Amino acid sequence: MSKPDELLVSVAALVESGQSNQMPLTVVTCGAVITGRLAPETVWRQRVSEVLTASASLGDFSAVFAAPAKKDEPPTHLHFHVARILQGTVGIPETGGMYRVAIADVSAWTMGDFSYSDH
Repeated sequence: MSKPDELLVSVAALVESGQSNQMPLTVVTCGAVITGRLAPETVWRQRVSEVLTASASLGDFSAVFAAPAKKDEPPTHLHFHVARILQGTVGIPETGGMYRVAIADVSAWTMGDFSYSDH
């Protein structure tokens, strides 16, 4: 998208203001389908920082994510946690991951997330 979807920016702003991590969302971006729950950027950054801090080889990068997020402008990115990239009948990773997606790159979206079952 050349111009971010104003409705999606409003959804992201509500997630940011409420400090909630329960909003389920599925987006299409650059041909990939990503499904999961939105988190406020500060919560997302903190969790990524914690994961990196626990890593022997990636710990030095944790400070980048521990820095405070800018709050004075509308959101430009969606911050997913417990998220999967959908590929055929598989969600990668199975346990969910942390993804940051530029709102301007979202070509389609829907409320809710997708899950899989073998049955």
